[in-house]
Amino acid sequence: MNFPTALAAATQHAADGASIAVTIGIGVVILLPAIFFLAALISILGSPLTGGMKLVWVVFAFCAPFLGPLLWFIVGRRSAEAGAYR
Repeated sequence: MNFPTALAAATQHAADGASIAVTIGIGVVILLPAIFFLAALISILGSPLTGGMKLVWVVFAFCAPFLGPLLWFIVGRRSAEAGAYR
């Protein structure tokens, strides 16, 4: 095997590795927010809030798929737990 052939083969293997890394990166970028969203929905539905407030949080989570769950975990869950102990 001469040098140009070996170089071409090495370049092809590097391109395969890069495409795998990009595919994994895209998968992570898609899966993490989806898991975060589903975790928020499960947490909202299992909270001690009344049905109307649960509906408000679920609608907000669907309308703002990243901001809604983030606010639920920062603000909503704490206030729901505090309200349950009153």
